[in-house]
Amino acid sequence: MKVVVIVGGVGGARFLLGVKAALGLPPVGAGESPHEVTALVNTGDDVWMHGLRICPDLDTCMYTLGGGIDTARGWGHAGETWTVKEELAAYGAEPSWFGLGDKDIATHLIRSRMLRAGYPLSAVTEALCDRWQPGARLLPMTDDRVETHVVVDDPDEPEQRKALHFQEWWVRYRAELPAHSIVPVGAEEATAGPGVLEAIAEADAVLFAPSNPVVSVGTVLAVPGVREAVRKTAGGVVGLSPIIGGKPLRGMADACLTAIGVETSAEAVGRHYGSRQTSSDGLLDGWLVHSGDKADVPGVAVRAVPLIMSDVDATAEMARAALELSGVDL
Repeated sequence: MKVVVIVGGVGGARFLLGVKAALGLPPVGAGESPHEVTALVNTGDDVWMHGLRICPDLDTCMYTLGGGIDTARGWGHAGETWTVKEELAAYGAEPSWFGLGDKDIATHLIRSRMLRAGYPLSAVTEALCDRWQPGARLLPMTDDRVETHVVVDDPDEPEQRKALHFQEWWVRYRAELPAHSIVPVGAEEATAGPGVLEAIAEADAVLFAPSNPVVSVGTVLAVPGVREAVRKTAGGVVGLSPIIGGKPLRGMADACLTAIGVETSAEAVGRHYGSRQTSSDGLLDGWLVHSGDKADVPGVAVRAVPLIMSDVDATAEMARAALELSGVDL
């Protein structure tokens, strides 16, 4: 069985653990299985800082599946130290609001050196995964530079608007500056990364992880060819709601949904994705919402199941429900 999962950062990485477990793979690390899991990972959060290329979602997936994640935070290395961050602060180096751990910097150094040598991001990611052995293919959505920017009222000049890199809006301002628009800059000119469209075309199931529907899943879908490939795939397409009881379980997805005029509810997000069967640009065959939530998404089979990723077993049950709803035989 070939399963493709469109993912963002922490939530997407944790969901991948469950997908692997549901298919009989060890959640962490590589193992023998006739099944194949491919993650199409958002790179719109990527950014250059201190001369290093940071790829938060790729790294979070790689560390999580490879056993190196800080499980308490959900991102970054376990057992991290912060000597370089402290030295940068002593120099007054900006940006001061984004911290890089010492171990994490090693990953960024290798990536940046390879990129400057001319290797594409997909090849760099494959090389980094040789160390971590995540047991799933991690494919950047594109090798091209795409960076999500958020248009807000300028905090220093309230009568003016300015565009912030998503990381500054998310990390520095905690998404508290109301967003007028969210734009994946460069997406329209980008080309899907090597293997991305082929993975979708060959998939027995395509799953939308319970990641941010705007700046994670939505950014992957913004790369030309990806949305159409999802619409045309022979495999079933099922999404899992990141909204539970009218609130995002993690992060500030509500601020992102508000920016694009979508209500923060499981039903509204399902309708935002739309139906492959009844809409000219819809994507879903099935939509999973949390137990107790209700959603009416025309043309889409909706099921309510527990969607709290409290541990790998619970997450595996979510993945099994999604795969079953996609029509595959487990």
